[in-house]
Amino acid sequence: MSVSYGVPRPRRGGVAAVLARSRLGVPQVVFFVLAAAAPMTVVASAVPTAYAVTGLSGVPVAYAATAVVMVVFAVGYVAMSRHVVNAGSMYSYVAHALGPASGVAAAFVAVVAYNLMQIGLYGAFGVVAAAAASAVAGVGVPWWVWAFAAWVLVAVLGLARVDLNGRVLGVLLIAEVAVVVVFDAVMVTADPAGGVVSLHGLELSHLAVPGMAAILVGGIAGYVGVEATTVLAEETRDPRRTVAYATYTAIAVTAVLYAGSAWAMQTAAGPDRIVDAAVRHGPELMFVLVDGHLPPLVVDVGRLLLVTSLFAALLAFHNMVARYLFALGREQVLSAALGRTNGRTGAPKLGSLTQTAVAGLVIAGYAAAGLDPITHLFFWLTVTGGLGVLILMTATSLAVLVYFRHDARGESRWSTALAPGAALNLLVFILGGTLIGFGDLLNVPAGSPARWLLPGLYVAAIAVGVGWAAVLRRTRPTVYATVGAGVDAATHLSVTVRQEIRR
Repeated sequence: MSVSYGVPRPRRGGVAAVLARSRLGVPQVVFFVLAAAAPMTVVASAVPTAYAVTGLSGVPVAYAATAVVMVVFAVGYVAMSRHVVNAGSMYSYVAHALGPASGVAAAFVAVVAYNLMQIGLYGAFGVVAAAAASAVAGVGVPWWVWAFAAWVLVAVLGLARVDLNGRVLGVLLIAEVAVVVVFDAVMVTADPAGGVVSLHGLELSHLAVPGMAAILVGGIAGYVGVEATTVLAEETRDPRRTVAYATYTAIAVTAVLYAGSAWAMQTAAGPDRIVDAAVRHGPELMFVLVDGHLPPLVVDVGRLLLVTSLFAALLAFHNMVARYLFALGREQVLSAALGRTNGRTGAPKLGSLTQTAVAGLVIAGYAAAGLDPITHLFFWLTVTGGLGVLILMTATSLAVLVYFRHDARGESRWSTALAPGAALNLLVFILGGTLIGFGDLLNVPAGSPARWLLPGLYVAAIAVGVGWAAVLRRTRPTVYATVGAGVDAATHLSVTVRQEIRR
């Protein structure tokens, strides 16, 4: 009897070789990754924080420079995506190039990092939603009630069709981007400080100023999410075309929004007064600068869209975590049950439910302990999650160099060696600066345990990953050999199981 090596279709309640195919085009993928980057949240919160914490006026050019780093990284990343298509994305690239043990370690880092990013956002969502409800309707509800309301909605949408998620994110994203653009235009044209539009914040000389490294580190965190185009590759209509277009589009849009908004705020407040204004107003800075130039209703809509921006990021990161868990279940690196998809929607069923359960437990734990949802949940967890993604990006750049070292597979030297090499050097520099100044990024005293415990999560993840890979190599060599293989792994494992049953 011949054995079919075709890709099995997803089936209700069973482990699937693939996610739902041909559900997403370039616009939907862009919506997903931009929602994860949360442009409204970055513009309203991260940009004023960068001014206030560093005391530097070169924030606009720093965001532009970070975008260049992301583009250089994306060149090799996109080239790799044309040869390896897997919902496990970066961990699968590492596995293909650096071996199964490195791949499992990278997978564990990815699961920790994206979970921290997603769960941390519940703290900010709960606080911002509670403040908005109090200001608009006079309703006083604890932050965790709003966090759990978002948690329920994310849980429902996480099991829905991925294209439905894309449409929801598209509506929310278009609205928030439109408001940011309008606010930026008003800040630049309505009443620039001194009556002059200054390009001071965009001057390249700022990049040589001491302390600029801290802004570059924060800038990388602002772009976290745009690398997730490859996570959705299996569900796109044309992975080779979609990943490339969506990745570069996402970087370009976020770069214009971040650098443009930072410059617009500086133009409105004045280059010599922007730091003081950021210290005084914090996340309200953007709204304060447009207040009086726009109808109050429009300003209030902007504040409301900050809430929806956070929700969109929650949903986008939930989908990323669910797909990483699906990929690990499909390859049986973790429980095969995680590879189950929803028979009706094709969504990664158990991966989605697992992420929902973990998030719910963390929210409940923070609420019961009375911890600060902004500092201890949102700020600490998302900063630590950004560190994990930076580790993954650095490892991926190395993986691209190794993967194409002996066979360019039709790709250019720029894509396989020059750009990945430059990206690796830049990312190692930024990663080193991040680790050295991690306590400052968390804004904790030098002796705080958080300074070491939070980045130590990745040391533990790597150690556990390498150890688990050793166990797989000894006890399940077939699984070990197919780490990162995606659809091919699922097909090979299913054939192996059938052959063993026949014997």
